[in-house]
Amino acid sequence: MAERMIVVGGDAAGMSAASQARRRRDRTDLEIAAFERGHFTSYSACGIPYWISGLVPERDQLVARAPEAFRDDFDIDVRMRHEVTAIDLDRREVVARDLDGDREVRVGFDTLVYATGARPVQPEWARDDVAGVFGVQTLDDGAALLDWLEREPRPRHAVVVGGGYVGVEMAEALVQRGLSVQLVEQAAQPMSTVDPDMGELVAEAMRGTGIGIRTGMKVTGLDERDGRIAAVVTTEGPIPADVVVLGLGVRPNTALAEAAGLPLGPSGAIRVDRRMRVPGVPGVWAAGDCVESLHRVSGMPVHVPLGTHANKQGRVVGINIGGGYATFPGVIGTAVTKVCDLEVGRTGLREQDAAKAGFEFVTVLAESTNRAGYYPGAEKMTVKLIAERPSGRLLGAQIVGRSEAAKRIDALAVALWNGMTVDEMTALDLGYAPPYAPVWDPVLIAARKAVDALAGTGR
Repeated sequence: MAERMIVVGGDAAGMSAASQARRRRDRTDLEIAAFERGHFTSYSACGIPYWISGLVPERDQLVARAPEAFRDDFDIDVRMRHEVTAIDLDRREVVARDLDGDREVRVGFDTLVYATGARPVQPEWARDDVAGVFGVQTLDDGAALLDWLEREPRPRHAVVVGGGYVGVEMAEALVQRGLSVQLVEQAAQPMSTVDPDMGELVAEAMRGTGIGIRTGMKVTGLDERDGRIAAVVTTEGPIPADVVVLGLGVRPNTALAEAAGLPLGPSGAIRVDRRMRVPGVPGVWAAGDCVESLHRVSGMPVHVPLGTHANKQGRVVGINIGGGYATFPGVIGTAVTKVCDLEVGRTGLREQDAAKAGFEFVTVLAESTNRAGYYPGAEKMTVKLIAERPSGRLLGAQIVGRSEAAKRIDALAVALWNGMTVDEMTALDLGYAPPYAPVWDPVLIAARKAVDALAGTGR
């Protein structure tokens, strides 16, 4: 009989695993079934803010591959609107609820791929009985928000709670739709994925576009009128709102895993080995936003939920189940985003991460321009480097600037991935032409400044 592979979760990691396994084994050897509780497979949640803003006009443009394509092209039994409610490792079966048919199904497995992703942080004050409060984790969430924005009376005042990637991108999207937007962040500045000095640059740019930034403020509740949101209650008073978007981050979606007895790591995500197997549980694999990964710089297990990691990890799982050999080597947390016309990039450790990991280090800030200063369109760019003392090994980098700023983080990510020192980086053979860079690229200027800082500390 054919081996049966069950995938729990139909987005990036799960469907990458399923399709990779199918490419290596046909149906006579491996049956594959995937359970997804939503209406879509393999879609870009990262694209939702651009759909909300109108920059991406159609929802289906965010769908990489529909369920029908997996069924027809890969012979995968995709079961939409099926929510897995239990995993029985002793009986080797999953229990799922058909949400549309309101019935329970049980399906046995030989191999299980746990790819449930992450769930948004839902504070106690975000009551379900108040209309006009939205998360933006799924396409269904995005559709519900769009419906509210286009319903009469149309909202005019938006409050975004949380200043991470989703929060700042949604604040921009709502401004582009013509709403008055206030962003509330409990920390001292938005974008806590970068250091405070770089986050303040982001805040300044957001204020310049008309977004109100309320930092150091905690949300404590909601005020409603006739069942609709009327205001967000904070420690410094109410803020009027007729739509609220939650951008408070995510947590690994591991309730099923924990109930089944799968091991969780210190981050609360599932522990896996380099091949993405769940240790101590034969035939069970996990990938995506529900697992923790090794940070290649700190050496610590971390939970970094990004679609780039999810797709790579799912591919590793599929190759291994398909009879090949693949490993996932870890992460360094490279990420970029756009806030209006400002670009933000980061990789590796922040100052607080480096201190927590026990490194001695120096930090430098270098200001330059994205192009030759005399070339039209030259814009200021700030590069921050964190380097180990006394070795000079790069530990982390952040960039804030305008045109051509964010993708420069990739050069720094490659240097970081390969353990380069800032001294070695000063000789990197980077491209130069006046429309694209000064003769000394901002990356090289920052590396030179870090070398000088290390020399001044006794290197």
